[in-house]
Amino acid sequence: MVSSSASAIARRNVLLGGTAAVGLTALGTPLAGAAPAVRPLTDPFTLGVASGDPLPDSVVLWTRLAPAPLNDDGLGGMPSRAFPVLWQVSENERFTRVVRSGVALADPRLAHSVHVEAGGLRPGREYFYRFRVRGHLSPVGRTRTAPAHGTFGSGLTMCFASCSHFGEGFFTAYRRLAEEHPDLVLHLGDYQYEYETKAADVRVVAGPETRTLAGYRQRHAQYKTDPDLQLAHATAPWLVVWDDHETENNWADEVPEQPDPGFSDRRAAAFQAYYENMPLRSSARPRGIDMRLYRRFAWGGLATFHMLDTRQYRDDQACGDGTRVNCAERLDPARTITGAEQERWLADGLARSRARWDVLGQQVFFAQRDLRAGVDQGFSMDAWDGYRASRDRVAAMLGGTRNGVVLTGDVHRHYAADLKANPDQPDSPGVGVELVATSITSGGDGDEGTNPTVRTENPHIKFYKNRRGYVRTRFTPTELRADFQILPAVRTPDAPSSTAASFTVADRDPTLHQT
Repeated sequence: MVSSSASAIARRNVLLGGTAAVGLTALGTPLAGAAPAVRPLTDPFTLGVASGDPLPDSVVLWTRLAPAPLNDDGLGGMPSRAFPVLWQVSENERFTRVVRSGVALADPRLAHSVHVEAGGLRPGREYFYRFRVRGHLSPVGRTRTAPAHGTFGSGLTMCFASCSHFGEGFFTAYRRLAEEHPDLVLHLGDYQYEYETKAADVRVVAGPETRTLAGYRQRHAQYKTDPDLQLAHATAPWLVVWDDHETENNWADEVPEQPDPGFSDRRAAAFQAYYENMPLRSSARPRGIDMRLYRRFAWGGLATFHMLDTRQYRDDQACGDGTRVNCAERLDPARTITGAEQERWLADGLARSRARWDVLGQQVFFAQRDLRAGVDQGFSMDAWDGYRASRDRVAAMLGGTRNGVVLTGDVHRHYAADLKANPDQPDSPGVGVELVATSITSGGDGDEGTNPTVRTENPHIKFYKNRRGYVRTRFTPTELRADFQILPAVRTPDAPSSTAASFTVADRDPTLHQT
Protein backbone atom coordinates (compact mmCIF):
# COMPACT_ATOMS: atom_id res chain seq x y z
CA MET A 1 0.00 0.00 0.00
CA VAL A 2 1.27 3.48 -0.87
CA SER A 3 1.88 5.33 2.38
CA SER A 4 3.33 8.72 1.54
CA SER A 5 1.24 11.81 2.27
CA ALA A 6 1.42 12.99 -1.32
CA SER A 7 0.20 9.64 -2.63
CA ALA A 8 -2.61 9.54 -0.08
CA ILE A 9 -3.80 13.00 -1.09
CA ALA A 10 -3.62 12.13 -4.76
CA ARG A 11 -5.55 8.91 -4.18
CA ARG A 12 -8.24 10.69 -2.18
CA ASN A 13 -8.65 13.25 -4.95
CA VAL A 14 -9.08 10.45 -7.48
CA LEU A 15 -11.61 8.58 -5.36
CA LEU A 16 -13.57 11.75 -4.63
CA GLY A 17 -14.28 12.04 -8.33
CA GLY A 18 -11.16 13.26 -10.09
CA THR A 19 -10.83 11.83 -13.60
CA ALA A 20 -7.61 10.26 -14.77
CA ALA A 21 -6.69 11.70 -18.15
CA VAL A 22 -4.17 9.10 -19.24
CA GLY A 23 -5.28 6.01 -21.14
CA LEU A 24 -8.66 7.29 -22.29
CA THR A 25 -7.95 6.54 -25.93
CA ALA A 26 -7.73 2.82 -25.30
CA LEU A 27 -10.71 2.81 -22.95
CA GLY A 28 -12.83 4.86 -25.31
CA THR A 29 -12.25 2.79 -28.45
CA PRO A 30 -15.66 2.14 -30.08
CA LEU A 31 -16.81 -1.43 -29.69
CA ALA A 32 -17.17 -3.20 -33.00
CA GLY A 33 -20.76 -4.20 -33.62
CA ALA A 34 -22.17 -2.02 -30.87
CA ALA A 35 -25.69 -0.76 -31.49
CA PRO A 36 -25.88 2.78 -32.88
CA ALA A 37 -26.93 5.53 -30.53
CA VAL A 38 -30.66 6.15 -30.41
CA ARG A 39 -30.34 9.18 -28.20
CA PRO A 40 -27.56 10.68 -26.08
CA LEU A 41 -27.08 9.05 -22.70
CA THR A 42 -26.67 11.42 -19.76
CA ASP A 43 -24.18 10.52 -17.05
CA PRO A 44 -25.00 6.88 -16.19
CA PHE A 45 -22.54 6.57 -13.27
CA THR A 46 -24.66 8.32 -10.63
CA LEU A 47 -24.38 5.28 -8.33
CA GLY A 48 -20.59 5.17 -8.32
CA VAL A 49 -18.44 2.04 -8.43
CA ALA A 50 -17.59 -0.76 -6.02
CA SER A 51 -15.48 -3.89 -5.69
CA GLY A 52 -15.80 -6.99 -3.57
CA ASP A 53 -15.17 -10.67 -2.84
CA PRO A 54 -11.38 -10.45 -3.30
CA LEU A 55 -9.34 -13.57 -4.05
CA PRO A 56 -5.56 -13.76 -4.55
CA ASP A 57 -5.98 -13.50 -8.32
CA SER A 58 -9.33 -11.78 -8.87
CA VAL A 59 -11.89 -9.33 -7.54
CA VAL A 60 -15.44 -8.34 -8.48
CA LEU A 61 -15.85 -4.90 -10.05
CA TRP A 62 -19.34 -3.41 -9.92
CA THR A 63 -21.31 -0.52 -11.32
CA ARG A 64 -24.90 0.08 -12.34
CA LEU A 65 -26.01 2.43 -15.09
CA ALA A 66 -28.68 4.84 -13.85
CA PRO A 67 -28.84 8.35 -15.34
CA ALA A 68 -32.13 8.93 -13.45
CA PRO A 69 -31.62 6.76 -10.35
CA LEU A 70 -34.82 7.66 -8.48
CA ASN A 71 -37.31 6.87 -11.24
CA ASP A 72 -40.32 5.07 -9.78
CA ASP A 73 -40.00 2.13 -12.18
CA GLY A 74 -36.64 1.24 -10.64
CA LEU A 75 -34.90 1.19 -14.03
CA GLY A 76 -32.80 4.29 -13.40
CA GLY A 77 -33.76 6.07 -16.61
CA MET A 78 -32.11 3.47 -18.85
CA PRO A 79 -33.57 2.24 -22.14
CA SER A 80 -34.80 -1.34 -22.11
CA ARG A 81 -31.82 -2.82 -23.96
CA ALA A 82 -28.32 -3.94 -23.10
CA PHE A 83 -25.31 -1.65 -23.20
CA PRO A 84 -21.65 -2.67 -23.62
CA VAL A 85 -19.54 -1.30 -20.77
CA LEU A 86 -15.77 -1.12 -21.09
CA TRP A 87 -13.67 -1.70 -17.96
CA GLN A 88 -10.01 -1.36 -17.01
CA VAL A 89 -7.80 -2.43 -14.13
CA SER A 90 -4.54 -0.57 -13.61
CA GLU A 91 -1.60 -0.71 -11.24
CA ASN A 92 -1.75 3.06 -10.77
CA GLU A 93 -4.48 5.68 -10.49
CA ARG A 94 -3.40 7.43 -13.71
CA PHE A 95 -4.00 4.26 -15.71
CA THR A 96 -0.59 4.26 -17.35
CA ARG A 97 -0.09 0.60 -16.31
CA VAL A 98 -3.30 -1.13 -17.36
CA VAL A 99 -3.08 -4.86 -16.66
CA ARG A 100 -6.60 -6.08 -17.48
CA SER A 101 -9.47 -4.73 -19.56
CA GLY A 102 -12.58 -5.95 -21.27
CA VAL A 103 -16.23 -5.42 -22.07
CA ALA A 104 -19.20 -6.39 -19.94
CA LEU A 105 -22.86 -6.22 -20.89
CA ALA A 106 -25.19 -4.12 -18.73
CA ASP A 107 -28.40 -6.11 -19.07
CA PRO A 108 -31.81 -4.53 -18.37
CA ARG A 109 -32.86 -7.82 -16.74
CA LEU A 110 -30.30 -7.01 -14.02
CA ALA A 111 -31.19 -3.29 -13.86
CA HIS A 112 -28.15 -2.53 -16.06
CA SER A 113 -25.77 -3.65 -13.32
CA VAL A 114 -22.32 -4.97 -14.14
CA HIS A 115 -20.45 -7.61 -12.12
CA VAL A 116 -17.00 -8.10 -13.66
CA GLU A 117 -14.95 -10.93 -12.15
CA ALA A 118 -11.58 -9.50 -13.09
CA GLY A 119 -9.03 -12.32 -13.07
CA GLY A 120 -5.36 -12.79 -13.79
CA LEU A 121 -4.32 -10.36 -11.04
CA ARG A 122 -1.38 -10.67 -8.68
CA PRO A 123 -1.92 -11.53 -5.00
CA GLY A 124 -1.71 -8.92 -2.28
CA ARG A 125 -1.70 -5.98 -4.69
CA GLU A 126 -3.45 -2.63 -4.83
CA TYR A 127 -5.27 -1.92 -8.10
CA PHE A 128 -7.42 0.84 -9.57
CA TYR A 129 -10.40 0.35 -11.87
CA ARG A 130 -12.95 2.30 -13.89
CA PHE A 131 -15.70 1.91 -16.47
CA ARG A 132 -16.72 3.72 -19.64
CA VAL A 133 -19.93 3.73 -21.65
CA ARG A 134 -21.08 6.04 -24.45
CA GLY A 135 -18.28 8.52 -23.78
CA HIS A 136 -18.97 8.70 -20.05
CA LEU A 137 -16.17 7.78 -17.65
CA SER A 138 -16.93 6.43 -14.19
CA PRO A 139 -15.23 7.53 -10.98
CA VAL A 140 -12.04 5.61 -10.22
CA GLY A 141 -12.16 2.90 -7.58
CA ARG A 142 -9.35 1.42 -5.52
CA THR A 143 -9.32 -2.28 -4.73
CA ARG A 144 -6.97 -4.97 -3.49
CA THR A 145 -6.47 -8.68 -4.03
CA ALA A 146 -6.08 -11.06 -1.10
CA PRO A 147 -2.53 -12.17 -0.25
CA ALA A 148 -1.21 -15.48 -1.56
CA HIS A 149 -2.41 -18.57 0.29
CA GLY A 150 -0.50 -19.21 3.49
CA THR A 151 1.25 -15.84 3.63
CA PHE A 152 0.81 -13.21 6.33
CA GLY A 153 1.91 -10.13 4.39
CA SER A 154 2.14 -6.87 6.32
CA GLY A 155 -1.08 -7.39 8.27
CA LEU A 156 -4.67 -6.44 7.51
CA THR A 157 -6.59 -3.25 8.27
CA MET A 158 -10.28 -4.09 8.09
CA CYS A 159 -13.27 -1.91 8.98
CA PHE A 160 -16.76 -3.25 9.52
CA ALA A 161 -20.14 -1.57 9.73
CA SER A 162 -23.89 -2.18 9.66
CA CYS A 163 -27.33 -0.57 9.79
CA SER A 164 -27.50 2.52 7.60
CA HIS A 165 -30.94 4.17 7.45
CA PHE A 166 -31.01 6.92 4.82
CA GLY A 167 -33.70 8.97 6.52
CA GLU A 168 -32.35 8.83 10.08
CA GLY A 169 -29.03 10.50 9.42
CA PHE A 170 -26.18 11.45 7.15
CA PHE A 171 -23.68 8.79 6.10
CA THR A 172 -20.66 10.67 7.46
CA ALA A 173 -19.46 7.50 9.20
CA TYR A 174 -18.91 5.91 5.79
CA ARG A 175 -16.66 8.82 4.83
CA ARG A 176 -14.71 8.54 8.07
CA LEU A 177 -14.36 4.80 7.43
CA ALA A 178 -13.00 5.51 3.93
CA GLU A 179 -10.49 7.94 5.39
CA GLU A 180 -8.96 5.02 7.32
CA HIS A 181 -7.80 3.61 3.93
CA PRO A 182 -8.73 0.05 4.92
CA ASP A 183 -7.58 -2.98 2.95
CA LEU A 184 -11.02 -4.56 3.33
CA VAL A 185 -14.53 -3.56 4.47
CA LEU A 186 -17.20 -5.88 5.86
CA HIS A 187 -20.85 -4.85 5.86
CA LEU A 188 -22.90 -7.05 8.18
CA GLY A 189 -26.39 -6.18 7.10
CA ASP A 190 -29.23 -3.64 7.12
CA TYR A 191 -27.45 -1.87 4.27
CA GLN A 192 -30.81 -0.32 3.44
CA TYR A 193 -34.21 -0.14 5.12
CA GLU A 194 -37.60 -0.98 3.67
CA TYR A 195 -39.65 1.71 5.42
CA GLU A 196 -41.17 4.79 3.83
CA THR A 197 -40.05 8.19 5.07
CA LYS A 198 -41.11 9.42 8.53
CA ALA A 199 -41.84 12.93 9.76
CA ALA A 200 -38.78 12.82 12.03
CA ASP A 201 -36.36 11.84 9.24
CA VAL A 202 -33.64 14.33 8.36
CA ARG A 203 -33.59 13.15 4.74
CA VAL A 204 -36.55 12.17 2.58
CA VAL A 205 -36.67 8.49 1.67
CA ALA A 206 -37.90 7.96 -1.90
CA GLY A 207 -40.95 5.82 -2.55
CA PRO A 208 -43.35 3.81 -0.38
CA GLU A 209 -42.33 0.85 1.78
CA THR A 210 -40.40 -1.50 -0.49
CA ARG A 211 -42.36 -4.56 -1.60
CA THR A 212 -41.75 -4.80 -5.36
CA LEU A 213 -38.67 -5.20 -7.52
CA ALA A 214 -39.09 -1.62 -8.76
CA GLY A 215 -39.28 -0.37 -5.18
CA TYR A 216 -36.21 -2.24 -3.97
CA ARG A 217 -34.24 -1.12 -7.02
CA GLN A 218 -35.20 2.49 -6.40
CA ARG A 219 -34.31 2.24 -2.69
CA HIS A 220 -30.88 0.75 -3.37
CA ALA A 221 -30.29 3.43 -5.98
CA GLN A 222 -31.11 6.24 -3.58
CA TYR A 223 -28.63 4.88 -1.05
CA LYS A 224 -25.95 4.53 -3.69
CA THR A 225 -26.34 8.20 -4.72
CA ASP A 226 -24.94 9.22 -1.32
CA PRO A 227 -21.37 10.56 -1.85
CA ASP A 228 -20.09 9.26 1.50
CA LEU A 229 -21.26 5.73 0.76
CA GLN A 230 -19.84 5.99 -2.76
CA LEU A 231 -16.47 6.96 -1.33
CA ALA A 232 -16.45 4.00 1.06
CA HIS A 233 -17.23 1.62 -1.78
CA ALA A 234 -14.57 3.16 -4.01
CA THR A 235 -11.86 2.93 -1.35
CA ALA A 236 -11.59 -0.83 -0.75
CA PRO A 237 -13.16 -4.19 -1.62
CA TRP A 238 -16.21 -5.17 0.44
CA LEU A 239 -17.54 -8.46 1.77
CA VAL A 240 -21.30 -8.06 2.23
CA VAL A 241 -24.06 -10.05 3.87
CA TRP A 242 -27.63 -9.02 4.54
CA ASP A 243 -29.71 -8.95 7.69
CA ASP A 244 -33.47 -8.43 7.79
CA HIS A 245 -34.20 -4.90 6.54
CA GLU A 246 -32.90 -5.53 3.04
CA THR A 247 -36.17 -7.48 2.78
CA GLU A 248 -38.37 -6.67 5.82
CA ASN A 249 -38.04 -6.47 9.59
CA ASN A 250 -37.33 -9.76 11.43
CA TRP A 251 -38.23 -12.15 8.64
CA ALA A 252 -37.22 -15.76 9.22
CA ASP A 253 -36.80 -18.07 6.22
CA GLU A 254 -40.24 -18.09 4.56
CA VAL A 255 -42.02 -16.53 7.56
CA PRO A 256 -42.64 -12.76 7.37
CA GLU A 257 -42.92 -10.50 10.39
CA GLN A 258 -46.71 -10.39 9.94
CA PRO A 259 -48.88 -12.76 7.88
CA ASP A 260 -48.43 -11.87 4.22
CA PRO A 261 -49.50 -14.12 1.32
CA GLY A 262 -47.24 -12.09 -0.97
CA PHE A 263 -44.08 -12.56 1.07
CA SER A 264 -42.46 -15.03 -1.34
CA ASP A 265 -42.73 -12.51 -4.16
CA ARG A 266 -41.42 -9.77 -1.89
CA ARG A 267 -38.47 -11.91 -0.82
CA ALA A 268 -37.59 -12.79 -4.42
CA ALA A 269 -37.73 -9.11 -5.41
CA ALA A 270 -35.53 -8.08 -2.47
CA PHE A 271 -32.95 -10.78 -3.27
CA GLN A 272 -32.85 -9.80 -6.93
CA ALA A 273 -32.30 -6.12 -6.15
CA TYR A 274 -29.67 -6.95 -3.52
CA TYR A 275 -27.63 -8.95 -6.02
CA GLU A 276 -27.98 -6.25 -8.66
CA ASN A 277 -26.66 -3.57 -6.33
CA MET A 278 -23.79 -5.37 -4.59
CA PRO A 279 -20.28 -6.40 -5.74
CA LEU A 280 -21.03 -10.13 -5.62
CA ARG A 281 -19.83 -13.03 -7.74
CA SER A 282 -22.17 -14.75 -10.19
CA SER A 283 -22.40 -17.72 -7.79
CA ALA A 284 -24.59 -15.50 -5.58
CA ARG A 285 -27.13 -14.71 -8.31
CA PRO A 286 -30.57 -15.53 -6.88
CA ARG A 287 -32.91 -18.17 -8.19
CA GLY A 288 -36.39 -17.11 -7.19
CA ILE A 289 -36.61 -17.02 -3.39
CA ASP A 290 -33.19 -18.65 -2.93
CA MET A 291 -29.80 -16.93 -2.89
CA ARG A 292 -26.58 -18.53 -1.66
CA LEU A 293 -24.89 -15.70 0.26
CA TYR A 294 -22.82 -17.60 2.84
CA ARG A 295 -19.27 -18.01 1.59
CA ARG A 296 -15.65 -18.03 2.70
CA PHE A 297 -12.62 -15.85 1.91
CA ALA A 298 -9.03 -16.29 3.02
CA TRP A 299 -6.72 -13.32 3.59
CA GLY A 300 -3.57 -15.33 3.04
CA GLY A 301 -2.75 -17.37 6.13
CA LEU A 302 -3.62 -14.47 8.41
CA ALA A 303 -7.40 -14.58 8.54
CA THR A 304 -10.28 -16.54 7.07
CA PHE A 305 -13.65 -14.80 6.86
CA HIS A 306 -16.66 -17.10 7.11
CA MET A 307 -19.56 -14.91 5.96
CA LEU A 308 -22.85 -16.24 7.37
CA ASP A 309 -26.53 -15.82 6.52
CA THR A 310 -28.63 -15.97 9.69
CA ARG A 311 -31.94 -15.01 8.02
CA GLN A 312 -32.64 -17.27 5.06
CA TYR A 313 -32.49 -20.65 6.79
CA ARG A 314 -33.49 -19.94 10.40
CA ASP A 315 -36.44 -21.29 12.33
CA ASP A 316 -39.08 -18.72 13.24
CA GLN A 317 -38.30 -16.67 16.33
CA ALA A 318 -39.30 -18.44 19.55
CA CYS A 319 -42.20 -17.43 21.77
CA GLY A 320 -43.55 -14.87 19.31
CA ASP A 321 -40.29 -12.88 18.97
CA GLY A 322 -39.32 -9.86 21.08
CA THR A 323 -37.58 -10.05 24.47
CA ARG A 324 -38.88 -12.99 26.49
CA VAL A 325 -38.45 -14.39 30.02
CA ASN A 326 -38.64 -18.15 30.65
CA CYS A 327 -39.07 -19.07 26.98
CA ALA A 328 -38.54 -22.84 26.87
CA GLU A 329 -38.87 -22.96 23.10
CA ARG A 330 -35.56 -21.16 22.64
CA LEU A 331 -33.79 -24.13 24.31
CA ASP A 332 -35.12 -26.71 21.82
CA PRO A 333 -31.99 -28.50 20.50
CA ALA A 334 -33.59 -28.88 17.08
CA ARG A 335 -33.87 -25.14 16.55
CA THR A 336 -31.37 -23.55 14.17
CA ILE A 337 -30.42 -20.04 13.13
CA THR A 338 -28.15 -21.15 10.28
CA GLY A 339 -29.93 -24.17 8.86
CA ALA A 340 -28.34 -27.62 8.86
CA GLU A 341 -26.49 -27.28 5.54
CA GLN A 342 -24.84 -23.97 6.41
CA GLU A 343 -23.90 -25.28 9.86
CA ARG A 344 -22.17 -28.30 8.28
CA TRP A 345 -20.37 -25.98 5.85
CA LEU A 346 -19.18 -23.82 8.75
CA ALA A 347 -18.09 -26.81 10.83
CA ASP A 348 -16.09 -28.20 7.93
CA GLY A 349 -14.44 -24.85 7.19
CA LEU A 350 -13.45 -24.23 10.79
CA ALA A 351 -12.15 -27.78 11.22
CA ARG A 352 -9.98 -27.50 8.11
CA SER A 353 -8.79 -23.95 8.74
CA ARG A 354 -5.12 -23.23 9.27
CA ALA A 355 -5.63 -19.49 9.51
CA ARG A 356 -4.21 -17.54 12.41
CA TRP A 357 -7.63 -15.88 12.92
CA ASP A 358 -11.01 -17.40 12.02
CA VAL A 359 -13.61 -14.66 11.72
CA LEU A 360 -17.39 -15.07 11.47
CA GLY A 361 -18.99 -12.14 9.65
CA GLN A 362 -22.64 -12.32 10.67
CA GLN A 363 -25.65 -10.31 11.74
CA VAL A 364 -27.16 -10.72 15.21
CA PHE A 365 -25.81 -10.74 18.78
CA PHE A 366 -23.92 -13.98 19.41
CA ALA A 367 -22.89 -13.80 23.08
CA GLN A 368 -25.49 -14.35 25.76
CA ARG A 369 -27.11 -11.01 26.59
CA ASP A 370 -29.50 -10.91 29.54
CA LEU A 371 -31.63 -7.79 29.08
CA ARG A 372 -33.50 -7.94 32.41
CA ALA A 373 -32.23 -6.81 35.81
CA GLY A 374 -32.58 -9.27 38.66
CA VAL A 375 -33.05 -13.02 38.90
CA ASP A 376 -35.24 -13.50 35.82
CA GLN A 377 -33.34 -13.51 32.56
CA GLY A 378 -34.75 -11.83 29.45
CA PHE A 379 -33.34 -12.58 26.02
CA SER A 380 -33.88 -11.35 22.48
CA MET A 381 -35.56 -14.07 20.47
CA ASP A 382 -34.18 -12.65 17.22
CA ALA A 383 -30.54 -13.07 18.35
CA TRP A 384 -28.54 -16.27 18.92
CA ASP A 385 -30.05 -16.30 22.44
CA GLY A 386 -33.27 -17.42 20.77
CA TYR A 387 -31.40 -20.41 19.30
CA ARG A 388 -29.36 -21.59 22.30
CA ALA A 389 -28.36 -25.03 21.00
CA SER A 390 -27.36 -23.60 17.63
CA ARG A 391 -25.17 -21.03 19.40
CA ASP A 392 -23.61 -23.67 21.66
CA ARG A 393 -22.61 -25.82 18.69
CA VAL A 394 -20.97 -22.92 16.85
CA ALA A 395 -19.23 -21.73 20.02
CA ALA A 396 -17.74 -25.20 20.43
CA MET A 397 -16.49 -25.02 16.83
CA LEU A 398 -14.83 -21.67 17.55
CA GLY A 399 -13.19 -23.14 20.62
CA GLY A 400 -11.46 -25.65 18.37
CA THR A 401 -9.76 -22.96 16.29
CA ARG A 402 -6.54 -21.15 17.09
CA ASN A 403 -8.31 -17.77 17.43
CA GLY A 404 -12.06 -17.39 17.01
CA VAL A 405 -13.64 -13.98 16.39
CA VAL A 406 -17.32 -13.11 15.82
CA LEU A 407 -18.24 -9.85 14.11
CA THR A 408 -21.79 -8.57 14.55
CA GLY A 409 -24.09 -5.68 13.63
CA ASP A 410 -27.87 -5.25 14.08
CA VAL A 411 -28.22 -3.73 17.58
CA HIS A 412 -27.23 -0.09 16.83
CA ARG A 413 -24.72 -0.08 19.68
CA HIS A 414 -21.04 -0.84 20.07
CA TYR A 415 -20.31 -3.88 22.22
CA ALA A 416 -17.30 -6.05 22.99
CA ALA A 417 -17.67 -9.42 24.69
CA ASP A 418 -15.68 -12.47 25.72
CA LEU A 419 -17.28 -15.70 24.48
CA LYS A 420 -17.48 -18.42 27.10
CA ALA A 421 -17.92 -22.18 26.72
CA ASN A 422 -20.80 -21.88 29.22
CA PRO A 423 -22.27 -18.36 29.15
CA ASP A 424 -23.95 -18.94 32.54
CA GLN A 425 -20.56 -19.52 34.16
CA PRO A 426 -18.28 -16.46 33.83
CA ASP A 427 -15.22 -18.48 34.85
CA SER A 428 -15.72 -21.14 32.14
CA PRO A 429 -13.08 -21.35 29.39
CA GLY A 430 -13.07 -18.76 26.66
CA VAL A 431 -13.77 -19.85 23.08
CA GLY A 432 -13.36 -16.51 21.30
CA VAL A 433 -14.36 -12.86 21.34
CA GLU A 434 -17.23 -10.89 19.82
CA LEU A 435 -16.95 -7.38 18.38
CA VAL A 436 -20.23 -5.60 17.66
CA ALA A 437 -20.43 -2.54 15.41
CA THR A 438 -22.98 0.15 16.11
CA SER A 439 -25.08 1.58 13.28
CA ILE A 440 -23.99 4.04 10.62
CA THR A 441 -27.16 6.11 11.22
CA SER A 442 -30.00 3.89 12.45
CA GLY A 443 -31.43 5.22 15.70
CA GLY A 444 -30.21 8.75 15.19
CA ASP A 445 -27.45 10.43 17.18
CA GLY A 446 -27.55 8.13 20.22
CA ASP A 447 -26.59 9.24 23.73
CA GLU A 448 -24.06 8.79 26.53
CA GLY A 449 -26.08 6.21 28.45
CA THR A 450 -24.03 3.38 29.96
CA ASN A 451 -26.71 0.64 30.08
CA PRO A 452 -25.81 -0.59 33.58
CA THR A 453 -28.30 -3.48 33.42
CA VAL A 454 -26.52 -5.16 30.53
CA ARG A 455 -23.08 -4.62 32.04
CA THR A 456 -24.17 -5.88 35.48
CA GLU A 457 -26.10 -8.93 34.28
CA ASN A 458 -23.48 -9.94 31.71
CA PRO A 459 -19.95 -9.77 33.16
CA HIS A 460 -18.50 -11.15 29.91
CA ILE A 461 -19.64 -7.97 28.10
CA LYS A 462 -16.71 -5.60 28.42
CA PHE A 463 -17.87 -2.52 26.49
CA TYR A 464 -21.04 -0.68 25.47
CA LYS A 465 -21.53 2.61 23.62
CA ASN A 466 -24.67 4.16 22.16
CA ARG A 467 -23.22 6.35 19.45
CA ARG A 468 -23.08 5.85 15.69
CA GLY A 469 -19.90 4.79 13.88
CA TYR A 470 -17.93 1.69 12.84
CA VAL A 471 -15.14 -0.59 14.06
CA ARG A 472 -11.58 -0.43 12.76
CA THR A 473 -9.53 -3.60 13.21
CA ARG A 474 -5.91 -4.50 12.64
CA PHE A 475 -4.93 -8.16 12.26
CA THR A 476 -1.31 -9.33 12.62
CA PRO A 477 0.07 -12.81 13.35
CA THR A 478 0.45 -11.97 17.05
CA GLU A 479 -2.51 -9.68 17.80
CA LEU A 480 -5.94 -8.40 16.84
CA ARG A 481 -6.66 -4.77 17.70
CA ALA A 482 -10.16 -3.28 17.57
CA ASP A 483 -10.86 0.47 17.75
CA PHE A 484 -14.50 1.44 18.29
CA GLN A 485 -15.01 4.63 16.28
CA ILE A 486 -17.89 6.98 17.10
CA LEU A 487 -19.42 10.21 15.79
CA PRO A 488 -21.10 12.75 18.09
CA ALA A 489 -23.97 13.30 15.64
CA VAL A 490 -25.43 11.95 12.40
CA ARG A 491 -28.58 14.06 12.15
CA THR A 492 -26.27 16.82 10.94
CA PRO A 493 -23.54 16.16 8.37
CA ASP A 494 -19.72 16.13 8.54
CA ALA A 495 -19.18 15.19 12.19
CA PRO A 496 -15.65 14.12 13.17
CA SER A 497 -14.88 10.63 14.39
CA SER A 498 -13.02 9.60 17.53
CA THR A 499 -12.06 6.39 19.28
CA ALA A 500 -14.38 5.49 22.17
CA ALA A 501 -12.40 2.42 23.26
CA SER A 502 -9.71 0.04 22.01
CA PHE A 503 -9.17 -3.63 22.76
CA THR A 504 -6.51 -6.15 21.85
CA VAL A 505 -6.65 -9.93 21.62
CA ALA A 506 -3.37 -11.82 21.75
CA ASP A 507 -2.69 -14.94 19.70
CA ARG A 508 -4.05 -18.04 21.49
CA ASP A 509 -5.68 -15.96 24.26
CA PRO A 510 -9.45 -15.60 23.66
CA THR A 511 -9.74 -12.60 25.98
CA LEU A 512 -10.36 -8.90 25.39
CA HIS A 513 -7.79 -6.53 26.89
CA GLN A 514 -8.74 -2.85 26.94
CA THR A 515 -5.83 -0.55 26.09
